[in-house]
Amino acid sequence: MNTEKDFSPLTPNIVRALNDKLYEKRKVAALEIEKLVREFVAQNNSTQIRHVIQILASEFALSQHPHSRKGGLIGLAACSIALGKDSGLYLKELIEPVLTCFNDSDSRLRYYACEALYNIVKVARGAVLPHFNLLFDGLSKLAADPDPNVKSGSELLDRLLKDIVTESNTFDLVAFVPLLRERIYSNNQYARQFIISWIHVLESVPDIHLLDYLPEILDGLFQILGDNSKEIRRTCEVVLGEFLKEIKKTPSSVKFAEMANILVIHCQVADETKLTNDLIQLTAMTWMREFIQLAGRVVLPYSSGILTAVLPCLSYDDRKKNTKEAASACNHSLMKLVTLEDDEDIEEERSGSTGSPSAGEGQPKMEGDSNDMLNASQESVGLSNISFFTPASSDRPQVTLDLDGIVQVLDRHLHDSSTGMMTRIAVLKWLYHLYIKTPRKMFRHTDSLFPILLKTLSDESDEVILKDLEVLAEIASSPAGQTDQASSCDIIENKLVLKVQEGPKPGQQSSTGPKTMDSSPSTPSMNSYFYKFMINLLKRFSMERKLLENRGAFIIRQLCLLLHAENIFHSMADILLKEEDLKFASTMVQTLNTILLTSAELFQLRNQLKDLHTQESCALFCCLYRSWCHNPVATVSLCFLTQNYKHAYELIQKFGNLEVTVDFLMEVDKLVQLIESPIFTYLRLQLLDVENNPYLIKALYGLLMLLPQSQAFQLLSHRLKCVPNPELMRTVDESKYMDSKKQAVCKRSSHIQVDYNELLQHFDRVQSKHLEVRHQRSARASDHHDRKLM
Repeated sequence: MNTEKDFSPLTPNIVRALNDKLYEKRKVAALEIEKLVREFVAQNNSTQIRHVIQILASEFALSQHPHSRKGGLIGLAACSIALGKDSGLYLKELIEPVLTCFNDSDSRLRYYACEALYNIVKVARGAVLPHFNLLFDGLSKLAADPDPNVKSGSELLDRLLKDIVTESNTFDLVAFVPLLRERIYSNNQYARQFIISWIHVLESVPDIHLLDYLPEILDGLFQILGDNSKEIRRTCEVVLGEFLKEIKKTPSSVKFAEMANILVIHCQVADETKLTNDLIQLTAMTWMREFIQLAGRVVLPYSSGILTAVLPCLSYDDRKKNTKEAASACNHSLMKLVTLEDDEDIEEERSGSTGSPSAGEGQPKMEGDSNDMLNASQESVGLSNISFFTPASSDRPQVTLDLDGIVQVLDRHLHDSSTGMMTRIAVLKWLYHLYIKTPRKMFRHTDSLFPILLKTLSDESDEVILKDLEVLAEIASSPAGQTDQASSCDIIENKLVLKVQEGPKPGQQSSTGPKTMDSSPSTPSMNSYFYKFMINLLKRFSMERKLLENRGAFIIRQLCLLLHAENIFHSMADILLKEEDLKFASTMVQTLNTILLTSAELFQLRNQLKDLHTQESCALFCCLYRSWCHNPVATVSLCFLTQNYKHAYELIQKFGNLEVTVDFLMEVDKLVQLIESPIFTYLRLQLLDVENNPYLIKALYGLLMLLPQSQAFQLLSHRLKCVPNPELMRTVDESKYMDSKKQAVCKRSSHIQVDYNELLQHFDRVQSKHLEVRHQRSARASDHHDRKLM
């Protein structure tokens, strides 16, 4: 430094001492400066005061010489001490050169800068708050300083500044939040400690309403929660806990919607191997649970994003029990928010879709947009780089359910083979709930959901299948599914084509609507999707024989509970009547027959068929009979069930013309076992009335003659040996007995209008087709064998 230069009002001795390498001499110079400035203060000579500060800043604190910079710093601190309460008038000139020295490469100089600023702030107190952002920015850098002395000095200054902020009621939070939002994303451990400590302090000050700005720093807080330092994580947990307590106290002033996306992102774990991510996820899920309960329907526009985060957590094991429980609570609370009113604005949406272009902004997003919504970033990045779940109707004053987004999320989870069982169950519960609460809107998605719902019937879990059947049953029976035009449902996959008779539903004229529905006229009406469901279910059984073998009976029994059993059997019989795969038709009839005869769920239907007292029951019998003809033994068992013993005997007479195979004999064996079961108790008791049931006895003897000398043969033979002598069973008053018999016959015949000759002819035609198919199959097998030999 040029010592010849004029630094007045600083004397040459002061200038030399300030440039000295010894701290003691610089301290003496500082005392002289303090004395000089006090004189200027007494004279109210602000010009000279500013001149002194300007010289100390430009010629010393910002000098290229390190000793000069040290002298300038101690000199500026001395000026502040001398100014006292008037230092607030000169704070900008005093603070800026000191903060510049915070970036000095010399750690000793950074320490002196910290010391100088401490003295300046200590004197000015509340007057430094207008410059708080500058001070905070400088301190945040020193918090991460590698030198322990510098760090220690910065901590002293930090505590002083916190005391000043706590005592003040003029802190400018609005100006500070942008800086806080920027610095909160620092990855430095010490900087994070500094940031979280300040948030903790500001949150505890009653007059500083940091909660109003929580949406701007919440993402950063969750980033800090994942820090490797246990102390930092603990402090961050405390801070988040305090915020949550305040939210619960004043929910009306909380900006729930602005924070929903942030929670959705952090509820999703990007790297499950990091333990800190578990803490982030659990905390975010806990917040989400509280938000849903406190905000209510405000979060509905974000429901697709919430479900994206929540659903996978439902399949967690006990290692993440707390997160799983919180996710379950979120899922349950969110589901309760969907009510019948969410189905009421469908007409408004339809009319709005033909209006001005601006009206389309409130419409549900298309598939491409939804994919963008659902690909929210899970990386540790700032809010500016995060993809948000855009609410479907953010510009509407009334909260609207994002149904399209929800359905897309549910559909994606069902398609994902890695989805856990509990998640799949939750997805199906959601679909069922949506079909109950918003049926009209949901039926717009039924065509896209139908294939995956059918595929889910092959799931390994019985509970998943039960829930899936509940959804399908609701689709098939909901009045909202009754449309003028049935949705397209072409059943052409691989080589299977189920050809179904087309025609209008009962009571519906074919001229109604542009296209008739794919429904058999003889099928009891449910809705447009019921018959399609039956077609697709049988198609799936045909394509997946293991599904039919392992779960077929279970699925059909449950459907009989969920829907009317008569509808199920009536429609399946209609479809199987036109089935081209005769082997499958026979197998399916055998399955349905076993269910009909053995399942407790079919008790009412069995009673309806047993007596055939009504025209409806006769019509049902005829419908079943025509399809049951695909399986001769099943047809006989149906005749036994309906007490058509003469017809059963006539059928058994025709068995001599059929190909008797091992499978055929096994079916007869099973029928004998069924005759001995409680289902046919009434049949066995009718053997006591030999005179009135001759064809029953003949039919049973016919079965006996078909059987080889097996266990079933012995069983049936013993039963028939127990048939009593008709002379011994005569009643005392034979005339009364004959009258009652005639009355019973008349009572039944007056209601029955069944052409049994036509049914026998139908049986012959069906069996002829089966025989032809078997011959063709044998011929093909023979040709194939001959070609191999050649």
